[in-house]
Amino acid sequence: MKVAVTYENGQIFQHFGHTEQFKLYTVEDGKIVSSEILGTNGSGHGALAGFLSMNQVDVLICGGIGGGAQTALAQAGIKLYGGVTGQADSAVNALLCGTLDYNPEVHCSHHEHEHENNAHRCGDHGCGNHSCGSSVR
Repeated sequence: MKVAVTYENGQIFQHFGHTEQFKLYTVEDGKIVSSEILGTNGSGHGALAGFLSMNQVDVLICGGIGGGAQTALAQAGIKLYGGVTGQADSAVNALLCGTLDYNPEVHCSHHEHEHENNAHRCGDHGCGNHSCGSSVR
């Protein structure tokens, strides 16, 4: 199994569509056997599901994520664990232990109204400070 995490400086990056790196973990028999950091080469929003699929990812852990990206991931057969914060390595270990706190209904609510006019830049405010992945189960 391959698990991808939106990644920045050891932490889970909080906006899927703007992530510049993923940390990819290869898991065998319930244990991490290897990991690597992959750059997205400038890919964003719509192209990221394809990027993950091309890298044979089965599971994605991330912070905030919009509805369109969720649909693209589902169509690619990638299981989503959104609304997660903290260290990437700890999140993957929690997933493997069955204790990962995530929000099955995570949604970046600002996407529908502010991206239309390009007035909103998720990277400018940290995205975890409003409705992007702020509630966890």
